[in-house]
Amino acid sequence: MRAVVVYESMYGNTHAVAAAIGAGLGATTDVDVLVDVMSVHEISASVLDGADLLVVGGPTHAHGVSRAATRASAIDDAANPEKHLELDPDAEGDGLREWFDALPELGLKAAAFDTRVDMAVAFSGRASKGIAKRLRRHGCELVVDPESFLVTKETELEPHEVERATAWGVSLGAVLAG
Repeated sequence: MRAVVVYESMYGNTHAVAAAIGAGLGATTDVDVLVDVMSVHEISASVLDGADLLVVGGPTHAHGVSRAATRASAIDDAANPEKHLELDPDAEGDGLREWFDALPELGLKAAAFDTRVDMAVAFSGRASKGIAKRLRRHGCELVVDPESFLVTKETELEPHEVERATAWGVSLGAVLAG
């Protein structure tokens, strides 16, 4: 079986979560899963040909999926030396919104995740809800509820979130095998 994990990341947290999810999928014991983990900037629709599962995630910006303006703001923040932020190598360019806009009907099994600040959803929002909605619009069947992985206000992953992402990947592999 084949799974594709697509991520958008500004400061590397969503990238790290995507890699952990991919590792978990690859560690599935019930079935062999070939996993591709790719930035939204490097993936085309043709990469999805023959995939059995599509997992898509991005950072939560302004209560939802990032936009050009929120990505530009994140890049500006990283340029401020007082903020001590480092851009992910794949941070610049179009994001998930633009990628989804260019996609055809997919008809794949899918899952959505995000990274967000560790506070009540009412205050932070969840990009994974918007990602899930876009996946359904492209004919995808969500196999699990959208998942959030938490970051601190200093934009670092909370302790154990990478391990939790790996475990989530293993559970996705089990669903795929089931």
